[in-house]
Order: sequence, then C-alpha cells, then structure tokens
Amino acid sequence: MTTVRRESLAEQAAALILARIRDGEWEIGGKLPGETTLAPQLGVGRSTAREAIRLLAGRGVLATRQGAGVFVIAADVSEGLGAALQHADIVAVIEARTAIEVEAAALAAERRTAAELTAVRRALEARALHRTDLDEHVETDLAFHRSIVVAAHSPILLELFDSFAPRSRHAMTDMLRLRGDHGDDDDHDVHERISLAIESRDADAAAGLTRAHLRALKERLS
Repeated sequence: MTTVRRESLAEQAAALILARIRDGEWEIGGKLPGETTLAPQLGVGRSTAREAIRLLAGRGVLATRQGAGVFVIAADVSEGLGAALQHADIVAVIEARTAIEVEAAALAAERRTAAELTAVRRALEARALHRTDLDEHVETDLAFHRSIVVAAHSPILLELFDSFAPRSRHAMTDMLRLRGDHGDDDDHDVHERISLAIESRDADAAAGLTRAHLRALKERLS
C-alpha cells in the first residue's frame, strides 16, 4: 500500500484520500473509516490524518457529522479557496489570520465554557514548553489559537481556521525562519494576556491583543 513521504504530510495524506475516493473506494455519501483505521493505511499519525480530513472538508470533499463520522460529499476539489491559499504570501496569510482570529477571540471571551477555558490554558502551557524547536513551536501555537476558535462557538470560523491551517503552518514556519527567532518572553506574554482576557470575559481586550499581535508580526516583515 502507498504511504506518504515525511514532507507536507497532511497535504500528501489528503491527496491519497482524494485519490482513493476518485478510484471508487468510497462513494459519495459513503463514510470514511475512523482515524485509528485510516491513519495506519496512510502511513501517518492520527493527528495528521485528522488534519488531512479537515483540509478536504475545507475543499468541499468531506463533511464531518457530529456523532456520525466523516462522509464523502464530492469527488472533486473546490479550487477557489484552495488555489488562493496555495499562492498566498506570508503577509496575505497574516491578514487572513487577523480576519479569523480577532473575531474569534472576542467571541471566545463572551461564549467560552469552563471546559474550553481549561483547554485554552492547557494549549498555552504546551506552547510555553515548546519554544526552542521551530516546528513544535508552530504546532503548539496553532493549537493554542485553534482552542480559542473552538471556544468562540462559530462553526464557520472554525471551518475557515481548519481549512487555512496547512497554509498558515507553512507561512508561519517560513516567517520565523526568516526572522531567526521565535518563542521569546514578549511573545509568550502577549499570548498569556490573550488567555487572561478570555478568562475575564473581556471581549475588547481579547480582540485588541490578538489584532496587535498579528499586526506586529506583519510589521516585522516590512
């Protein structure tokens, strides 16, 4: 059975899933196997298989139904958003993150549950533990921001974030390599302040801190 190479694992896993759909292994309306079954078939971990599913969901191929599983809804990729993401530069990525994450932070401050706040705190702690390794830092940073989007209780913002995550990951990795530094105390402090604003249900502060953080990233590229 064909497995993926180590580079661009989620993209390659998504391509293999799509190829198997087009080969007729799963028909439109059919249900994909669970992550524990699918991941070994692709030669990746469960988290990568999950990301590949999110990627294809964002491209209109798969749909996740709560409590039921993942289903095929098309055999062809919708190229609009996917093509735009593939060609987006780092500045465009940061601008798109701003559009998604600023509103999500405000909504999370208003809507988060106690369990979701715990998830945000744990993601922040994990982010703090992975400041030295670039790839781990980017992964834990994305996980932190995703926990906020989840707490926003906005299915469309979450869908956009998940669809955007692979390109965002690559862009942020490239940006941090160009900068030559990441995960310093100031960077951690602003993320902690965002978490505290969400905890205190201060929507204006959560949105403002998120916007300022992303604006600073953009300005450092100038």
